[in-house]
Order: sequence, then C-alpha cells, then structure tokens
Amino acid sequence: MTRFPASRPMPRLRAAAAGAALLALVALSPPAVAKVFDPETFTLSNGMQVVVVTNRRAPVVSHMLWYKVGAADEPPGRSGIAHYLEHLMFKGTDEIPSGEFSKIIARNGGRDNAFTSYDYTAYFQNIARDRLDLVMKMEADRMADLSFTEEVARPELAVVMEERRQRTENDPASRLWEQQQSMLFVHHPYGVPIIGWMHEIAKLGRDDAFAFYRTWYAPNNAVLVVSGDITAAELKPLAEKYYGAVAARPVPPRQRTEEPPTEGERRITLHDGQVRQPSWSRVWKAPSYTTGAKEHAYALQVLETVLGGGATSRLYRTLVVEQKVAAGVSMSYSPTSLDLGTLGISATPMPGSEVATLETAVEAVLASVLKDGVTAEEVATAKTRMVREATFARDSLQGPAYAFGMALTTGQTVEDVEAWPDRIAAVTPEQVNAAARAVLGRDDHVTGVLLPESAASAGATPAAAPTAVPPTAVPPTTAGSHTR
Repeated sequence: MTRFPASRPMPRLRAAAAGAALLALVALSPPAVAKVFDPETFTLSNGMQVVVVTNRRAPVVSHMLWYKVGAADEPPGRSGIAHYLEHLMFKGTDEIPSGEFSKIIARNGGRDNAFTSYDYTAYFQNIARDRLDLVMKMEADRMADLSFTEEVARPELAVVMEERRQRTENDPASRLWEQQQSMLFVHHPYGVPIIGWMHEIAKLGRDDAFAFYRTWYAPNNAVLVVSGDITAAELKPLAEKYYGAVAARPVPPRQRTEEPPTEGERRITLHDGQVRQPSWSRVWKAPSYTTGAKEHAYALQVLETVLGGGATSRLYRTLVVEQKVAAGVSMSYSPTSLDLGTLGISATPMPGSEVATLETAVEAVLASVLKDGVTAEEVATAKTRMVREATFARDSLQGPAYAFGMALTTGQTVEDVEAWPDRIAAVTPEQVNAAARAVLGRDDHVTGVLLPESAASAGATPAAAPTAVPPTAVPPTTAGSHTR
C-alpha cells in the first residue's frame, strides 16, 4: 500500500506554501458573487452530504470520503484511537479480505490513502472515471461492515507505534512541535498529539477502535466530495445505490473541553545530536473561522501573506535580504480548525549567526507592525496575490475535494468556500492591524528553540550545516494530520 510521508507539523514550509491556496479556501460569510469551484450538491436520504466539482480535463476523478471526527474527539486518556482506526479501515470486511483494499485500487490503476487530523478523518482514491463505481462500492462497504479481529488489530497497533517512533520520536523538529503544541493548548485536546502519546497507544485494543468506529462512522456523519470528470446527475445514482443503502445511526455531539485563558510567555529549548542547523519558532492561539474572535480570520490570512508570504514579504525582506540574520523565515496561520486556530512564525539563523540575534530581529519586526501597522499597499498586494491563487486552485483535481471536505467537517458551508475571494477582497488595512494586535500583541505564546546537542545555550550556529533540520512552526490547515 502506498504510504505518504507523515504530515509534518511544519518544519515543512514548502508544503505549507503549496497548501495555502487550496486549504484556505474556506470562509464564514454569506454567499457572494465570487465563485471558486462552482460545485453541485445534494443530500442522501440517510443524511450524507455530497459535493461534486466537475473538471473535464481528463477522464479521472478524486473520490474523498470525510468523517466528522478526529483525534480531538477521542476519550481522555485514550489518545491515538482515531489514527489507529484509520489503519484498521484497510483491514477488510466480509466482502474484502484484510489488506486487499489498496491492492484492488492499484490493480485498477488508482491510488488511495487516508489521513487523520484533529477534526476529521478522510479516505481518498484517485482513479479513472470508469472505475468510480468500484471505488464507491468498496468505500460504502467498509463504512457499513468493517470487520477485524484482535489477531488483525494487534499487529497493526505495533505498526502505529513504530510510525510514532520514526516520524516523531526520531525527528527532533517533530518532537519540539509536539511539545510546543502541548504547552500552547493546556486543557483542550489540540494539545494531545494526533497520533497519540506512546504510553496510551500501547494500551489500545480492537474493542477501543471498533467502539470508536460504531460511534462515529455513519453516513449522516460523513461528507462525500468527488472532483473530476463527472456531474452531480451522473454521480447521484451511484451515491444512492451504494452510500444510500447504509442506514443512518445516532451520532453524539462533538463535546470538547474548552481551553481556558492563559497568561505569560512559555518557552522550550530542545537539544539533539541530529540537529545540524538550529531553528527558532513562536506560536500563538488564534481565532478560527468558527471559534474565538472569528471576525479576525480573513484579516489574519492577509496578515500571514503580508508578513510571511514568500520572498517579498516583510519578514523575509527584513531578516533574510536586508539584515542577513536568517537563512529562511515563514509565517503560518491555521483558521480552519473546528475550535481555536494557531498562528506561528518560524526561522532558521544564518550559519555563524546566533538564535538570540534572530529572535531579537523577529521581535523588532513584530513590534513595528504593532506600533505602525501594515500599509495599504502591502494589503492590496497580498489580496491580489491570494485571490489569484484561489483562481488557479480551480485547475486542481484533488484541491477542491480537500477544500470542501475540510470546510464541511469543521462547521463551514459550500457557500462559505465559494465566497472566499469576496471576503478577502473586502479586508481593509485597519482590519489587518486590528487582527495583528489581537493575536501578536498577546504574551501567551510559546517559543521553541532547536539546538545541536553540543550547544550549551541559544548560542552560535555551526559554521557548516550540511544536513539542516528545517525550522519548526505552526502547522498549516491540514498539518498535524498523521498520514498513513
């Protein structure tokens, strides 16, 4: 079975930039004139919502089934169940033998995978249009009739534990981000790793995963998004035939512990022998489209582009080009969470420079923004760029499926996604400055520093850094997702 690399917390800045145009296409406003994907929608009698985005460029489709449940919905003390179940969803039904699901997809020329996030779990197949009937039959089958024994489940738990070792415990940047996240969210389940804490994963069993499956995996708690060479009229008979035959079940409300107010800066420094290039990062809790001071969400997206959107952004221009204290710098804002989002900055010092010098320089840029604000020209340039990227997103096969799936599993609507360009276009410099003060002006952030094992403090960077560890930062919208 094809395995994606783990969705890294955001040492992977390139991934964040690539995903921003697609995954930020969600909004909370009423329908507007602007259109992004021009989808068709319908709802099955069992309550399952279906979205279709037609793209006739090639005879292929992206079929994505999203469940409105993720790691943040796990029982306290049982972390890792959502991701463990994601693995077990490939272990068979009465119709499909264990381990055969992905093999069947591959034999039919497609590829499939799945990923777990805090707020949703998604399964997808990219395949030729004439094989869509097969894919829908198989996916509906495991929605209704997943079957696995303890003998099958126990070895897969060992696979999950090894995945945590390789992708978190053996990766200094991932370990630092995990610790920052747990310090940032002191009471909310967003402070618990999506893959789970190792000591809690070790205690999971077949019954835990199956109970989670029976509680949450129902058609009335799922969203199907199909993008590609098909229309709603063509898809609807197939959806009714396969998914419509699955009976709806009562699904409990998503009840989560509310995050309390926090005060004061928190800081963590991690030394590791694998590190060749130090990094610095800082993360704040921020409003999302649905939680907190959500009126700031669009303005924070514009702020992210002004301060961290590539080589012309204020942070890059100041720290990399002019002052030459950073080899790289980025800002990332995640507004698509069901609960609070996050905003963060990450940077890598220039070889021979000190982390403390870099931190001072970053803070000076932020102080300037808080004191004098961003300019009207910066805001106009950022908005033009963002709306242009949204237009390009229409050409993607899988991009629309991600955008609608993320939106509809976290409290947004189809209209919200389509209205996004208008909402961004309406943002004013005054709104951006108000949003900056509301988030960057707070002192309840968490700062993380990653240093070589030999460094006694946040001191000098080694002159040579042949295998740099990228800087840790706040994850993008889909980050934190642990991918199979």
